[in-house]
Amino acid sequence: MAVSMRSILMQSVVRRRPVGRRSRAAAACLLFLAGGSALAAEANDAEAGRALFLKGTTAPACAVCHTLADAGAAGTIGPNLDELKPDAGRVAQAVRNGIGVMPAFDALSDADVQALAKYVSEVTGGQ
Repeated sequence: MAVSMRSILMQSVVRRRPVGRRSRAAAACLLFLAGGSALAAEANDAEAGRALFLKGTTAPACAVCHTLADAGAAGTIGPNLDELKPDAGRVAQAVRNGIGVMPAFDALSDADVQALAKYVSEVTGGQ
């Protein structure tokens, strides 16, 4: 059974007595674990975005055409993303709709597009 910090504190208020050490420790552990899982999810998103950039699930991979230092990519067909510094919305729009000679990548899921867009925007500082 999941216990939230709010429910522990509410129990204390209803009972009109202070929250015990065990309850505070349990709440602190829950908060730590929740924060840790969020950090792990962010790391997994970044890894997934990088993997999509380098290999992708469709051809060609982004790295074939674009330069991106974090990925070790030195493509010269598309713009240098380190210089362009696109935000996540701009990357997602280009991936979904295509732009210039870049085709739309319809085969990518929304989650893939979001992970890729977030990765590129974060490593280029385009947020």
